[in-house]
Amino acid sequence: MSKLIANDIKNVGDFIEQTCTKYADKKAFSCFGETLTFAEVEKKTRAFACWLQQCTELEPGDRIVIQLPNISLYPIAAYGALRAGLILVNTNPLYTCQEMRHQFKDSGALAIVTLDSLLPKLKEVIKDTNINTVVTCQAQDLKSQNYLAPDNHTSLIQAINMGSELTLKERVNINLKNTCVLQYTGGTTGVSKGAELTHENLLSNAAQTMERIGSRCQESEEIFVCPLPLYHIYAFTVNMLTFFSRGNLNVLIPNPRDIEAFVTAIKPFKFTGFSGINTLFVGLCQSPEFKNLDFSSLKFTMSGGSALTSGALGVWKEVTGCSISEGYGLSETSPVLCINQPGKEVLGTVGKPLLATDIRIWDEKNRTVEHGHTGQVVAKGPQVMKGYWNMPEETKKAIVRGYFRTGDIGQVEDDGSIRIVDRLKDMIIVSGFNVYPNEIEDVLASHPCIIEAAVIGRDDDKTGECVCAFIVLNEGMSVDQVREHCRESLTAYKVPKQVTFLTELPKSTVGKVLRRELR
Repeated sequence: MSKLIANDIKNVGDFIEQTCTKYADKKAFSCFGETLTFAEVEKKTRAFACWLQQCTELEPGDRIVIQLPNISLYPIAAYGALRAGLILVNTNPLYTCQEMRHQFKDSGALAIVTLDSLLPKLKEVIKDTNINTVVTCQAQDLKSQNYLAPDNHTSLIQAINMGSELTLKERVNINLKNTCVLQYTGGTTGVSKGAELTHENLLSNAAQTMERIGSRCQESEEIFVCPLPLYHIYAFTVNMLTFFSRGNLNVLIPNPRDIEAFVTAIKPFKFTGFSGINTLFVGLCQSPEFKNLDFSSLKFTMSGGSALTSGALGVWKEVTGCSISEGYGLSETSPVLCINQPGKEVLGTVGKPLLATDIRIWDEKNRTVEHGHTGQVVAKGPQVMKGYWNMPEETKKAIVRGYFRTGDIGQVEDDGSIRIVDRLKDMIIVSGFNVYPNEIEDVLASHPCIIEAAVIGRDDDKTGECVCAFIVLNEGMSVDQVREHCRESLTAYKVPKQVTFLTELPKSTVGKVLRRELR
């Protein structure tokens, strides 16, 4: 058993129950103007767990899809399923039928909790899956107890009402080594793979993260804004496990792209913490309404998911008065490997490895390189996944001598901080020289006329590859001005050969810029 986890906690279900009991009268989640206490979360999740155990044919270890946005019903469904001993399959509500079909079939899921607005897509794919239990809800179900599920399905509210009359059975044989969540990768390098995250992986990572940021997270005193989707492992671990574990309030934002609704949602709160991603920080700071909010209580901002640019950091600090602690991790590592300690950030790095985490830099022959040299980032620790679901060969490639090969290029600084240079697959080779898109994007984003930028490589007859920049402007700028700005900071072969102006960059639902679509 990991030393990071208390001896009386055998699984995430135990953790949820103990946390809800300890902080019963404190506020846990808020969304659409309605707030749930930890006691209410305990009551509703216990009822849903009872219904899953006793009103369906589901057994402990069966997979259940949770396909919901950031609404209060997400933690109720997810915690309830975990308390029933099921394995979560976190799924993006914006997935296409093809993406849903792959994930549902690959996971072998037998049940799903989804929005009724997504039922037409589910109807197209369900015949190709093993799903036979469908639970539906509407975004604001908790405000209306009268919603009835269509097509003979069960509504989540109905399930909770039925389960409230039942007694929760003990979770037998669900231990720390069992799989808890199947977290599917983005599929950017091929077919999406299910990372098997165990109860130990997730609980360890929550404890590791809290140990690093502990000074900024007081028990039952914090209000964290949660705009990143809970189906993504970043928010799942950081908000639903880490911040939850200290009895704090998470304010859920269903659609962070709707800036007006976002600002309206957080305006009533004296929020103290904020988790986000580079593009979100930039987008919010363009909004006059956001700039007018009261940031006097904000003491901690956490960034992950993609590289934090100096431009985003600068504008966030100017608008909110708060610095940003950049972290780093992957779906396969539950996800957090490193975070900058709040107040002691080393800019340009993702901070030092978390407690009990060993990070090394390997060359192409899986040998450790010296400090200051770049290579592939590899990691070992209690947060590293069990493996890829039903993919033993892929697992062998990914985990070598206990180290997970991240596919990212990085280096260890003299103080032990980790600098992530770029994705291995995104590196551009110009006339034999390695060029890293992150470096050029950071320079571009530092110009006051440039809101955001993305850089890729394209084939070139003379140089093998050339640098191509895609740029979103807030006021006029010519291609020549872009190149002149780059020449001030970059050597000639890094200056973009092609420059394209766009009204917006393609992004994932989490807000990551999708370089593959630009290619």
